[in-house]
Amino acid sequence: MTENVRISNAITIPLSDIRFRYSRSGGPGGQHVNTSDTKVTLTYDIANAADIREALGDSKFEKLLNHLRNITNKQGILQISCQETRSQLRNKEIVIDQFRKLIKQALIEPKVRKKTKPSKTAKQRRLNDKKKRSEVKAGRRKNWG
Repeated sequence: MTENVRISNAITIPLSDIRFRYSRSGGPGGQHVNTSDTKVTLTYDIANAADIREALGDSKFEKLLNHLRNITNKQGILQISCQETRSQLRNKEIVIDQFRKLIKQALIEPKVRKKTKPSKTAKQRRLNDKKKRSEVKAGRRKNWG
């Protein structure tokens, strides 16, 4: 495993800044589940991450925190856990990959929607279809007069 978690070309987080906690996985199991701590919980203080703030700048860093506000606690600490496999090492790799993807996704700028108008021919086609439909319905009416 590497010593750093590479998010992008500009952002690299040292593994020493990330804390891992190991515990027993829940759910059914056999003899193995009662003796091994395979569940991995990654904890990272993203609110006080000087290396990310420096790489992104204050405005983008605030956008990142805003994007992650629903999955961090009040102190700005991000926690991700994994208990998918029976291997502690594999769960650690999965949780690091999830962390990397989460930060990358939060850094993607949403595309700005450009307002568009229907073309003249599209407007004319809509009005013609409307007129035809109106004539069909008018033809169904009884003549009361």
